[in-house]
Amino acid sequence: MPASSVMPPPMLEQYVKKILTSRVYDVAVETPLHGARQLSERLGNQVLLKREDLQPVFSFKIRGAYNKLAQLTAEEAARGVVTASA
Repeated sequence: MPASSVMPPPMLEQYVKKILTSRVYDVAVETPLHGARQLSERLGNQVLLKREDLQPVFSFKIRGAYNKLAQLTAEEAARGVVTASA
């Protein structure tokens, strides 16, 4: 099944809507993507680090990941995604 046709379960969709309308956006800022040159070279692929550690609240959870994943093209989604959070 193509990634573009996969729909999230209703419970997840409701959860994401709550997150996207949460008050965190009163303090959240758009953070940059920084290229990880050495890691990119080692893996032979472009690696970008989303700098959520620069948020005033130092938070990276589903908000940023879901927003980014939702913007992927079908081709990008088909290649897969690797994420990490501390």
